[in-house]
Amino acid sequence: MPGDAFSAMSDIPEIETPRLRLTAFTEQHFDRYAAMLADPSCTRWIGDGRALNRMNAWHSMAMLLGHWQLRGFGMWALEHRDDRTFIGRVGLMRPEGWPDVELGWMLCPDQRHQGYATEASEAALQFAWQRLRQPRVISLIRHDNDNARRVAERLGGKHISEKTFLGAPAEVYAYYPPAS
Repeated sequence: MPGDAFSAMSDIPEIETPRLRLTAFTEQHFDRYAAMLADPSCTRWIGDGRALNRMNAWHSMAMLLGHWQLRGFGMWALEHRDDRTFIGRVGLMRPEGWPDVELGWMLCPDQRHQGYATEASEAALQFAWQRLRQPRVISLIRHDNDNARRVAERLGGKHISEKTFLGAPAEVYAYYPPAS
């Protein structure tokens, strides 16, 4: 592997939780990542809501890696700790045009409803508070996305406003660092 590519990946911290591993995306994640983004049940709540083909999934993964390089934070590939199976993505984003640093998550359909989104998002928020010293993080949650709303509430998120974002109405949930 060329030195520059290895250097960029090695700058992405790895975080472990009791069941999960948050790690840099690699080509080994791509097949399951592309399958996740090809599933309309995964993409209906993000972007324009359309599923992505493999080429656009590759662009998405490259953008997620590039976000780390440009902003010093981003999305992690989410794996089971025991067998390192890719199960989704989680992390912090603020691409151009975003209103604030956003916490986001997406799980492969067979990995939902097991508490993984909450567990991984708690780790991402700790990274935001301890490493990035963020004063606030938000989640933009589309109307009718009850599962995401429940995760945001379990994480301590407070509904603070409504916003039209990327052409669709969204609820803005805000998270704040714990009092020291």
